[in-house]
Amino acid sequence: MPQVMEFKLPDLGEGLTEAEIVRWLVAVGDVVAIDQPVVEVETAKAMVEVPCPYGGVVTARFGEEGEELPVGAPLITVAVGAQSMPVGAEESAGAEGSGEAPRPLIGYGSDHSRPARRRRVRPVTAAVSAPVTAPAPVAVAPAAPAVPAGPVPVISPLVRKLAKDHGVDLRALHGSGPEGLILRADVEAALAALREPAPAPVPAAVAVAAQGERIPLKGLRGAVAEKLSRSRREIPDATCWVDADATELMAARAAMNVVGGPKISVLALLARICTAALAKYPELNSTVDLAAKEIVRLPSVHLGFAAQTERGLVVPVVRDAQGRNPESLSAEFARLTELARAGKLAPADLTGGTFTLNNYGVFGVDGSTPIVNHPEAAMLGVGRIIDKPWVHDGQLAVRKVVQLSLTFDHRVCDGGTAGGFLRYVADCVESPAVLLRTL
Repeated sequence: MPQVMEFKLPDLGEGLTEAEIVRWLVAVGDVVAIDQPVVEVETAKAMVEVPCPYGGVVTARFGEEGEELPVGAPLITVAVGAQSMPVGAEESAGAEGSGEAPRPLIGYGSDHSRPARRRRVRPVTAAVSAPVTAPAPVAVAPAAPAVPAGPVPVISPLVRKLAKDHGVDLRALHGSGPEGLILRADVEAALAALREPAPAPVPAAVAVAAQGERIPLKGLRGAVAEKLSRSRREIPDATCWVDADATELMAARAAMNVVGGPKISVLALLARICTAALAKYPELNSTVDLAAKEIVRLPSVHLGFAAQTERGLVVPVVRDAQGRNPESLSAEFARLTELARAGKLAPADLTGGTFTLNNYGVFGVDGSTPIVNHPEAAMLGVGRIIDKPWVHDGQLAVRKVVQLSLTFDHRVCDGGTAGGFLRYVADCVESPAVLLRTL
């Protein structure tokens, strides 16, 4: 006899406590498979498709598109057949029958029983009233080798989705987290060993008051506002800038792109210069631990870069940028930018940066005073590259000139270090051979 199971909005990680429903991917009466995405939600960091751990018939949906729900709020209910009940559901069902509180399904966070900070939500439809029709057939990967039965020790649905998208069997992994918990790093390690754009996001609700327009400061905009405000509150920042002749850099890029192979972007060349500069001035690849009253110099450069999207400004992070060449940097910038514009960046793609490169020249401006991306220690801003009169080899000439601005945390270094970093960057822009001499 089918049993109705309730699926709640899971803990999406990264400290997120709520999400907004962007688009329902299933309707009441649809047949869903285990781990099939049922709803697309928007958090303060990214768009996420949430997979359901139950297989069966959708009997109800809770919440409407554009509505914000807290973690632990009901999403859907599914009529589960005895043969399609997921691992762990039998235990939950038994608990319900015995009058005990059902245990949380392993893989979808803990039971959030705290009062919900939201308006009351009613189900869109409470029961199946139409004939059930199966969805279009879904391509299924070849069966994996038999693995031991039992619950999969994984909390984050993002980790489950990453594994599913790449055909990784979570039951075959040994987690490196507490008590064998499977982490994102475990899935990525398994992938290394083997070696559609999203619909336009729903704009934030706009309330018009008698005295003007009021736009809720929430979601991505709210997260950005909080981070910038925290940066201004905590970081005693200072900015220095310099104009540089980028003619030789642009000529070098043109020459590199003539020989064939993947095209190299200007941003990738600037990123490569930044990683070399950070190797010479590691003070700027650090963070301040206020509790311990210590400056923590970081061993790897996780390079953030500003990307403008329809949702607003986001800062994807290129991991271990110091070990990448211009071709690899170009490819990673392109991949992350495409995901950002499609609203498909995972929260992990937007966190963990140690230094940020901000190319605001794409907006047609020459200069700016960047705000440090807390908790980082510095940000390099790059203006537009335009033809300007410039003295070159003692003669007035028209050259391609760019303004470079460095905002830095004055707690981690003094002006001499910041000026040395910026001067080195400018020297590499003006004469790329400088970079080759110091590698």
